[in-house]
Amino acid sequence: MRTAKRGAIVTVVALGLGLSGAAWSQAPSKADMQRGAEIMQKQMSMMTPELVEKAKALSPEIKQFLVKIALKHSRHSDTLTLRQVMTEILADYQAIGAAIATDNNELASDAARRLANHRLPRGGMLPYLPLEKVTTKDLSLLPAMENIIEVGAIRLAEAAEKGDMGKAAQEFGAITGGCVTCHAHFRGQPGTSERLKK
Repeated sequence: MRTAKRGAIVTVVALGLGLSGAAWSQAPSKADMQRGAEIMQKQMSMMTPELVEKAKALSPEIKQFLVKIALKHSRHSDTLTLRQVMTEILADYQAIGAAIATDNNELASDAARRLANHRLPRGGMLPYLPLEKVTTKDLSLLPAMENIIEVGAIRLAEAAEKGDMGKAAQEFGAITGGCVTCHAHFRGQPGTSERLKK
């Protein structure tokens, strides 16, 4: 068991996934480093060799950010796809909108906190992106998206808990903009097919 854990940490270090740097507001604990190594090793074991090579080529900052996200989210699914996770996020997003519209601060706060700590899909996020988007350049917008959407959802929850639904509505608008930007970058228009004539 101890050898397996040491192997997980070595794997993370070898991939340049050290947990120091700009992606962290404070130094992670040794336990967090070990847990991050185990999560990333599990995710990498599910990826195709081609995707593993693309992941290894990412900058240390992007790798650190991906570890940060894996550690930040307490719910990891061994079965759900990204589409299924996005369906859960959409349900929470819609609940927030309904709560703001009806001045229901408790529902707004609860749904926003669920959105901020959404489940992560099987294998993490990388397997569900177009392979050509698994680059440092394309993934470099993720930290800003995380701040707008997930950190914004926490700000929304805190505003709702204080009864400041005007501030909650402003955060909801910012979250919407973040979702649209991220989807446009990684997904494009949903339902379109490259196999149809333009």
